[in-house]
Amino acid sequence: MSEQKRNHDLSGKKVAILVADGFEESELLEPRKALKKAGANTDIVSPCESKVKGKKHTKPGRSVTVDVPLSNARPDEYDALRLPGGVQNPDTLRMNEQAVQFVKSFFDAHKPVAAICHGPWTLVEADVIRGRRVTSYASIKTDLRNAGAEWVDEEVVVDNGLVTSRKPEDIPAFNAKMIEEFAEGPHEGQPTSMFDSPKLAGSGVD
Repeated sequence: MSEQKRNHDLSGKKVAILVADGFEESELLEPRKALKKAGANTDIVSPCESKVKGKKHTKPGRSVTVDVPLSNARPDEYDALRLPGGVQNPDTLRMNEQAVQFVKSFFDAHKPVAAICHGPWTLVEADVIRGRRVTSYASIKTDLRNAGAEWVDEEVVVDNGLVTSRKPEDIPAFNAKMIEEFAEGPHEGQPTSMFDSPKLAGSGVD
């Protein structure tokens, strides 16, 4: 297998897409399609039990079926984590302690994470971006800087397994780097969360 093909082959990888109501439709569906094309299996993980409702900017968007309720999700069954944007979605997740702990567990295991637009808001709550170079939707840059991150205005930023982008227009660049980092697997240099995460129980996140 060529080096380029290996960098884009996600066969056997399992990716959790953590999302709540109000996600930006294109930021969930387009990267998910790219992940599947690269060979990955993806699960929609959500505090919602059956479906999550998306948005197209300010208008109602498509609803997506939840594959695994957050209460049943086991972080150790996944190789990587995706966090779509939208304003309501990450704002809901960062208020959910189980969602925050789910995110922390990927950093504690040095697994790659990709977040776009407002998605990094949840990373702020998990306190996993201190000292990291990131980007996001411009309106939350102060939040990220206050959380200790170095915020830059670039279409995609990669920092030791953490991939971030600003908005839907950045999705092609975001997808390319996301797939590359997910294919590489765990990044031992990826800092863990600043807070101690609880031990993962066999039935999910406590």
